[in-house]
Amino acid sequence: MTLKLSDIQEAQTRIAPYTLKTPLLRLHNLEEYLGCEVYVKLENMQLTKAFKLRGVMNTLLQLSDEQLKKGIIASSSGNHGHAIAYGAKMLGIKAIVAVQDTAPTFKKEKILEHGAEIIPTTVEERFKLTEDLAEEHGYELIHPFNDYRVMAGQGTIGLEILEQLPDVDQIFVPASGGGILSGIATAVKESGSSAKVHGVEPFNLPKYNVSLKNEEITKVENKGTIADGLVTVVPGDKTFPIVEKYVDAFHTATEEAMKMGQKLLLMEGKILAEISSSVGIGAVLNKEIEVNPKDKVCFVITGGNLGFEQLDYIKDIDYK
Repeated sequence: MTLKLSDIQEAQTRIAPYTLKTPLLRLHNLEEYLGCEVYVKLENMQLTKAFKLRGVMNTLLQLSDEQLKKGIIASSSGNHGHAIAYGAKMLGIKAIVAVQDTAPTFKKEKILEHGAEIIPTTVEERFKLTEDLAEEHGYELIHPFNDYRVMAGQGTIGLEILEQLPDVDQIFVPASGGGILSGIATAVKESGSSAKVHGVEPFNLPKYNVSLKNEEITKVENKGTIADGLVTVVPGDKTFPIVEKYVDAFHTATEEAMKMGQKLLLMEGKILAEISSSVGIGAVLNKEIEVNPKDKVCFVITGGNLGFEQLDYIKDIDYK
C-alpha cells in the first residue's frame, strides 16, 4: 500500500465540512528580498492555526464507531496534538496526547483547552510511548506523519495550491517527519503538474538530507533547533519512499536563516507564522537556496501557533 492521488481527492471531499480552504496570497513586499515572485499558502489561517487538522480529520472520519468509542492517542510537538484535541472535541471522544518537552507552553495550553489529556515525554521516546499505551488500552493511534490517511489529508494542500496557482513553478515545504511533504508531492506530481517540490529542514536535524544521500532511512543526532515543529530525528518508513520518489530537491536552513525568515514574514509580509513555517523563506533570503527570478514560488506557511515569547529571539535579527 502507498499514497495515491485518489486518496487525496477523496480526503478533500471528506474533510471539506470540517476544515478551511486556506488563502494563497502573493506577497509583493517580499519579492525584492527573495528575488522571485513570492506566494504563500497560509495554513496558519486553518481552524487550528496549522495544517495538521487536515490529516487528523481525514483519519478520524474513517474510524468505526467502536474505534472512536475507545478513544484516540497521538504524540506531538504541539500542532498535531492541537488538531487531535480539536477533532476529538468535535466528535465527542476521548483524546490523549504525548507532548514532548520541546513544545511551547502556548501549544500545550491549546491542547488542554479542547479537553485532551497530556502525557509528558521526549522527542526520542514519544512514538514508543504512544504505541505501548495504544496497545495496552486499545486506543486508536494517530501518527503525526507516518500514516497514509494523515498524508492524504495533508496532501489536500497540494490540490488547493494547484487550483489557486495553476502555473506555480516551485513549492517549498517545511519538513519534519515528512507527512505534509509526502502528501503535497504526491498531489502535485500525480496531478501532472510540472511544478518542482522542495523539502526544507533545519540544518541541525538533516534526517532527510542524510537519508537521501545514504539511500536509506537514517537517524540523525538531535542537536536541537529553535524550530519546535521540526524536531523529528528520523524519516518515517511510509513517508521516506514517497519523498525519495517525488520530491525534486531537499535543503537545510540554519537557525539564523529561520529567524530571518520569520521576521521578514512578520515585518514585510504582515504574516504571523511559527518559525518552523519560515525555513523555506529564511533559506532563500539567506542565500542558502537559489531561486530563478522569473519563477512563481509558493512557500507553505504551515502554522501560526505561537505566543509572544516565541518572538523574543527575532527582536534583534536583521533580515535586510
